[in-house]
Amino acid sequence: MFDFCFFDEVHDRTKSSAIKYKDLPQAEKMPVIPMWIADMDFKSSPAITEALKRTADHGIYGYGEIDDEYKDLVADWYNRRMGWKIEKDELLTMPGVMYGVTMAIRALTKENDAVLICQPVYYPFKNVVLNNNRKLVVNELVLNNGRYEINFNDFEEKIIKENVKVFLLCSPHNPVARVWTKEELTKIAEICLKHNVYIISDEIHSDFIFDGTKHIPISTLSEEVKMKTVTCVAPSKTFNIAGIQVSNMIVSDGALREKILKERTATCYHELNIMSIEATKAAYKESEEWLEGLLKYLKRNAEILQKAFPEDYKITALNMDGTYLAWLDCRKLNLSADELNDLFLKKAGVWLHNGATFGECGKGFMRMNIACPASVLEEAIKRIKSVL
Repeated sequence: MFDFCFFDEVHDRTKSSAIKYKDLPQAEKMPVIPMWIADMDFKSSPAITEALKRTADHGIYGYGEIDDEYKDLVADWYNRRMGWKIEKDELLTMPGVMYGVTMAIRALTKENDAVLICQPVYYPFKNVVLNNNRKLVVNELVLNNGRYEINFNDFEEKIIKENVKVFLLCSPHNPVARVWTKEELTKIAEICLKHNVYIISDEIHSDFIFDGTKHIPISTLSEEVKMKTVTCVAPSKTFNIAGIQVSNMIVSDGALREKILKERTATCYHELNIMSIEATKAAYKESEEWLEGLLKYLKRNAEILQKAFPEDYKITALNMDGTYLAWLDCRKLNLSADELNDLFLKKAGVWLHNGATFGECGKGFMRMNIACPASVLEEAIKRIKSVL
C-alpha cells in the first residue's frame, strides 16, 4: 500500500537533467520552488524502476518493438478503468502525445485548413497548428461561477464560418482542470459530426480523476463518433515517465489509421525504445496500487490549495475535477502578465506558469503544478501569502 509517507518524501532533482530544475531563475531572497512544467516531484512506481533496472542490467540496448503483451496491457487498462474496449489493431505507438497529434493533423488536413481549439489550453496546441501551416481558430471557454464551460454557439459558428476540418480536444482540460461531462462531450460530438469535423482528443490526463468525477473517452460515445476520432493517451503523465518518451494512439477507422501511419513513417521516427516498452508494461501491469495512492495524495493537495487563500488575498484557486494542474484566478490583483511573474517568481520565489501562455483569455491567471510533497506546496503557499 502506498500511503502518504511515500509521496511526502522530498527528492533533490537539482543534480539531474530535469528541465523543471535546470537553470532555475533567481528570486530576491530565497531559492526558487519550480511549480510550472507538468511533471511530478514523486518517484515513479517501484515496479517501473525495477523493470528499468532489469533492462539496464541486461546490458544490450538494441532496437525495441512492442508485442501482444504490450497491446493487451494497454487495452485492459482502459477497459477496466474507463469501460473503453480497444482492439489491438486500433493501437499505434508514438514517442509522445504531441508528436501523435502532429501526425494526425498532417494526416487529416492540408496546409491552410482550419483547426479549432478551446482556449485557455495547453499552449503546444496553438503551436502545432501554426507550425504546420494550418489556420488557427479559437473558441474561448467561459468562466461561469468558478467553472469553465464551452460556448457551444460560438463553437458551432466558428466551425461553419471558418470551414473547420479538425477540432483539437483537451480532455481532461489543461490548464483549467475540467473533466468534461457526458452531456458536454455529446454536444461536441454532435456538432462535429453534423459538420464533418474530425476530433483529435488529447486524453493524456485521463487517469488523474478525483472522486465525484468520471472521465469518458469521447470515442466511446457511439460507433459514428469513434470512426471520426483520433485519441492520444500515454502512461507518461500518469506514472511520471515523460522523459522516457512513450505514448499510444487509438484510431478505429482503418483508412485514417493508414494515413497516420504514412505520416509517421515519413518522419523516420516511430519506434519505441526498449526502456519505454518495459516501463509501460510495468506501469499497466503492476502499478495501479501506486496510482491509487497518488490520486488520494493529489486530492488532498488540491484541498489544501483551495482553502489557502481567503477572499482578502484576491486569489482564487478554482475547483479541480482532475489533473494535477491548478488554475489560479489572480485578476483581482489587477496586475499585468509581467507583474504577476514578478510577484510570484522574484518576490515569492515560486515559479508558476503564466496564464497568458495558454491564450489571450488566460491573462490574469497562473497555473500551478501541485504534484509535489505537501510540505513543498505549503511552503509555496506561505511564500505567496507573505508577499500579498
